[in-house]
Amino acid sequence: MASFSVEEFIGNGILKGLLQKLLEEGWDDVPTLKVMNSEDMDSLHMTQKQKVDKMEDSGKSLLELLKLSSMDLVTQFEMKRGHIARFINKTRCDDSFKLRAIAARRRASIMYRDDSIPKSHGSNSSSGKVKSHIRSNNAASDRSSLELSMTDVRIKDGHVFKGIVACGCVKPPPVSDQVAAYSAIESISVQKLTPEYKIGMEPLVKTKAPPLKASELWRDKPAVFLCLRRPGCIMCRAEAHQLYSRKPLFDALGVQLYAVLHEDIESEVRAFWPRYWGGVVLVDRGRDFYKALGGGKLLKEKFLSGFLLNPRALSNYKRAKAMDIEYNFKGEGEIKGGLFVIGSGKSGIAYQFIERNFGDWAPLAEVIEICTQMQNQHEGQREGSV
Repeated sequence: MASFSVEEFIGNGILKGLLQKLLEEGWDDVPTLKVMNSEDMDSLHMTQKQKVDKMEDSGKSLLELLKLSSMDLVTQFEMKRGHIARFINKTRCDDSFKLRAIAARRRASIMYRDDSIPKSHGSNSSSGKVKSHIRSNNAASDRSSLELSMTDVRIKDGHVFKGIVACGCVKPPPVSDQVAAYSAIESISVQKLTPEYKIGMEPLVKTKAPPLKASELWRDKPAVFLCLRRPGCIMCRAEAHQLYSRKPLFDALGVQLYAVLHEDIESEVRAFWPRYWGGVVLVDRGRDFYKALGGGKLLKEKFLSGFLLNPRALSNYKRAKAMDIEYNFKGEGEIKGGLFVIGSGKSGIAYQFIERNFGDWAPLAEVIEICTQMQNQHEGQREGSV
């Protein structure tokens, strides 16, 4: 499984010398790097050797190697199982190449934001005018690009949601579960353990951030909160990785991503971030997000009944095990997690998913559908106010 650490993803080969250039051009996280195409490479003035990345003595390009079967990789290159999983990256987005336009949109926004990254010496007012012209042309195609990138995760007619839906975005599922009240999460106190990962960051924040109200995080932009049972759990790591791998899509929808833990074990946070999750990691010491998922109380289950004697949980484990993820048993692992999609301001919880069985994942298509509906509602309200 590919790490979300850019340094680990690029390695110590010929691409290492491009790290600073990648940072300056906005290629500062792994999900965005994965949607790079030949035009992007040309704009970075990459050499042919940097583009092709051939295995020693094989004469095959990277694309040719990715088409080989696992058996071919074993017989021809003597790869071990773990190496094959990392090389092929089974958790990569099937539609990653469709996200190129989103990556371009992201880079365009980075070029215009006021930050401390130094611009290249070739920047001048003339080039600024050209970039402005390009930006205006790209804006017209943002919507169509986003629609194309979501083709494979589109909700189909007749779909019954496994999560709990609110705010009238879509027809609620025929279950009795209710979305938690906004008052249950409004005053939750959290603490940032890590920032969003960028190239060259320290492994962990040396100075702990002060506690803050969680509502500050969604004050201006909607957010997804992934509440994990345990960061060392193989199923939790797999879910976090598959969700964060779609970060360019959530960026295009204007939605933030946060991972929530209910205990702070530094070694576990260090092992989890940024390899399996490159975004902000929060700790909810009062476990209030977890209580909100359980209707006011923690949802807990013993390892024997919740895992060993639960066929669904065992199936979830096998799914994560196939991704060749490392794991451990450190920390509290009986408190069940879930996921929230929370609208900006005080618009409330739009969607929540409860980990009823150990290792249950919120269906990605549902999460993206809700985020899309929220964006559509926001744009409609904005147009109506003009």
